[in-house]
Amino acid sequence: MAKQVHIVMLAGAMLALPTVASAQSWVPGSEIVGQPVTVTANGIADTVTLNADGTARVVTPGGREIPASWTNAGGQLCVRTGMASECWTPQAPLQAGQPVTWMSNCNSATTWLASAVNTPPPPPPPPEIKGERG
Repeated sequence: MAKQVHIVMLAGAMLALPTVASAQSWVPGSEIVGQPVTVTANGIADTVTLNADGTARVVTPGGREIPASWTNAGGQLCVRTGMASECWTPQAPLQAGQPVTWMSNCNSATTWLASAVNTPPPPPPPPEIKGERG
């Protein structure tokens, strides 16, 4: 009986491993690259798009486009517009349609709402195992 309990517990732990592994490989912002996201701070909702090349675009409610850049170093998502820079430390990837409020390094509560997110890439294929004759 005790052996069966250990096997069930081990199976449960094995099921949890892919989730833990994928969470560890997640990079802040990667799920929204190329996707417009509504970012609201102090009652003003801007549309922010992070591009794969590190550039970003902020569109104000009035339609004004502000060039920007972004990085995701050290577990933080940082956006820079001109001389101003603001960083957040997301705890998990954004989910489409689910607003999340993060505190920035400027002590500002900012709500992020993604209308769509990128699908994580599939895992790499296993290495090919060749026979003894290659």
